[in-house]
Amino acid sequence: MKYNFDVLTDRRNSDSLKWDVAENELPMWVADMDFRTAPGIIEAVQKRAATGIYGYGIVPDRWYDAIISWWEGRHGIRFEKEWLSFCTGVVPAISSIVKRVTNLGDRVLVQTPVYDIFFHSIENAGRTVLENKLLYDGESYRIDFDDLEKKLSQPLTTMMILCNPHNPVGKIWTREELEKIGALCKKYGVTVLSDEIHCDLTDPGFSYTPFLSVSEDCRANGIVCIAASKAFNLAGMQSAAVVVSDPLLRNKVVRGINSDEVAEPNCFAVESTVAAFTLGGEWLDELRAYLCANKALVYDYLRQEIPGIKPLAQHATYLLWLDCSAIAEDSDVLSAFLRSETGLYVTAGTQYRGNGKQFLRMNVACPASRVRDGLARLKAGTDAFLRESTCRRNR
Repeated sequence: MKYNFDVLTDRRNSDSLKWDVAENELPMWVADMDFRTAPGIIEAVQKRAATGIYGYGIVPDRWYDAIISWWEGRHGIRFEKEWLSFCTGVVPAISSIVKRVTNLGDRVLVQTPVYDIFFHSIENAGRTVLENKLLYDGESYRIDFDDLEKKLSQPLTTMMILCNPHNPVGKIWTREELEKIGALCKKYGVTVLSDEIHCDLTDPGFSYTPFLSVSEDCRANGIVCIAASKAFNLAGMQSAAVVVSDPLLRNKVVRGINSDEVAEPNCFAVESTVAAFTLGGEWLDELRAYLCANKALVYDYLRQEIPGIKPLAQHATYLLWLDCSAIAEDSDVLSAFLRSETGLYVTAGTQYRGNGKQFLRMNVACPASRVRDGLARLKAGTDAFLRESTCRRNR
């Protein structure tokens, strides 16, 4: 490999959210990678910083060009410039769009277990979360389309937030599944808001399907949020794009993000995004291969050392969804025990609702040596948890 992802970075005492933990703790929770970003991005940001002037900025043509070129070359869809609007992040975009495209008291459908911030964006806006629970067969998830249609047909359901690819289950939806979602939402007048932030983090040989590329129904009725932040570890740059083809729908979205004051870039947002999408391709491909190897490392270790924890087969994201139901009835209890007993900090699946109570989410976007450390802690912690559970039952 040209890029060395084995280098251990020390992020303690750096004001990092992920690493704001005790000295003995290993954080493998929030979706934040422990790798330095692509060299071209670092150089672009350093060059901008060296000017010494950090005033108000604009969104230049090269920002649009970089995104259009990347999506056409990588994902086979041609965005028009007028479809794109800058936003300070995918989450601010989602929160703004929910408020501007739906009304107080409306129902917004999500497919649980799903990224928990969706619930906050919906409920903080005075809307109601409507769950279309994904069906789990012990090996993988699938969409319950009968339940989906039933809930989309309810008069107060006005929006569906789609996670494509899906966080936390790592599912890449097929073109057929997306087409069916698009047709049902069009039929019942439900706007689709598709969060596609994990789209570039697929395993080598796998790719996602952009929602807007699937059909005319999807394109005319869809709003898509994209960013370089997950794939290139740029969350702190606060840069994203909202893509809307339909002019009337786009007008609502643009008015919303401007009214909510989340449509102006900081002085590094444009530079980092342009550099990522024009200079970062080779780095990203090596990263994807490295992450895939980390996932394989986890799969092999669990099979041999912790058979009570079963990872779902997944081909997107670096967030592993681990079925721990053979060890604990409640992942909240298990995750808290692991942290207190071993210092391993993983996320309890309960916060993603649905059947998340039986899962842990584990971030493996770090050097392989750190993954091995996490696995050793996971084994020590689950062994101790099982011993304690046995003792309690025998009292």
